Amino acid sequence: MPHDAADGNTRATTIVRDEAPGRRRLLAFWKHGSASFDLPDHGAVTIGRGHDCEVRIDHASVSRRHVKIHLGKILRVEDLGSSNGTTIAGKPIAKGEIVVVDPGVVIELGSAMVLVQGGEPAGARAEPRATERRVVIGDGPMDPIHRLAEMVAKSTISVILLGETGVGKEILAEKIHRLSPRARGPFVRLNCAALPDNLLESELFGYERGAFTGAVQAKPGLLEAAHEGTVFLDEVGELPLTTQAKLLRVLESGEVSRIGSLKPRTIDVRFLSATNRDLEALAATNAFRQDLYFRLNGISIQIPPLRQRVAEIGPLAKAFAREASEKAGRAEVTVPREIVAILEKHDWPGNVRELKNVIERAVLLCQGKSLEPGHITLGKMRGKSVPPRAAGDAGSERQRIILALDKCGGNQKEAAKLLGISRRTLVYKLDTYDVPRPRKRTKT
Repeated sequence: MPHDAADGNTRATTIVRDEAPGRRRLLAFWKHGSASFDLPDHGAVTIGRGHDCEVRIDHASVSRRHVKIHLGKILRVEDLGSSNGTTIAGKPIAKGEIVVVDPGVVIELGSAMVLVQGGEPAGARAEPRATERRVVIGDGPMDPIHRLAEMVAKSTISVILLGETGVGKEILAEKIHRLSPRARGPFVRLNCAALPDNLLESELFGYERGAFTGAVQAKPGLLEAAHEGTVFLDEVGELPLTTQAKLLRVLESGEVSRIGSLKPRTIDVRFLSATNRDLEALAATNAFRQDLYFRLNGISIQIPPLRQRVAEIGPLAKAFAREASEKAGRAEVTVPREIVAILEKHDWPGNVRELKNVIERAVLLCQGKSLEPGHITLGKMRGKSVPPRAAGDAGSERQRIILALDKCGGNQKEAAKLLGISRRTLVYKLDTYDVPRPRKRTKT
């Protein structure tokens, strides 16, 4: 039976949940506490401050009818014209906009935070989403990686996942969480390169009302939201040194202090990290704190690039085509052998992420039942192309960066997008390979 959980001026209708494995639930966090709610397998639930909402969070920053979560195989979040806005994974969405969201992604309603946890709806096939599927062919290079991930999942050891951009580090992190004793707890992601330095700390640690200009309501940080669960720090090598020092204190003490607060809060969080940079080399040059590196690096798992996993390309392409067809609401588009042969010859500098984008684009272009060569566009972005990189060849990568900058008129942000890396990583590589910082060319 539903009951009310009250704390100060904040109240949420809390539903006592059963412990059925795979059951979906919604976790809510606000200034004075948190609550969890069981979710149905299908239909929709409305979240807001109003008494007519299925999930009620009586907090001043939450609108009377704030968002609607549409349930099913695919989760969708719809903003209902909220006053203080809705933010998904750090990105604000427009009023009335409907956005597909993955389980575990943080959704901000004003200064409250919610996230959906749980697997497939009851009665669905007991297999992960296409983007989480384990595709292993025989004794391929990913087989020992998955076995190692399964072993470390049972422990509390911190893990660093290493590999090029797009190889599937986040997917492996999700798997480690899913197989861990914390599987029923939150899985909270943070892309350390996606936020400006001045926003990183407030997102990680939270803040109190009045802590800085614009802090009109207190807000818990992502570390608090991950209590009794897992926090995944993607592109951890991009963390500023000042933030690294504060994160180290959290790891050492198990306590987090919001910006503007003198009272720390105890948290129980497991850390998983990912990077495409050499953290050990960065630590040796003091570009990354050695003590933080040793804390995060309980064990490192190196994920090989897709060009070394050619046997996986066909099965992955078919899985992505199935998923893209389902999202488009059409019959499944097949991937014939001639298309797989084309895909297997590509170097895939953007790895699995690039393959997924290529297949999604091809499904949109396809009007028939199966993909054709004309639907496949490789090595192109915004009409520009960059030569594939040679594995382990620093000179080749330096040349590739120079070509990308030239094609983008010296615009570092556009060149980074073309290369499939963050701007910070590009700047680091410019310094590493002694490439002069270009000035953006203006049109004459």
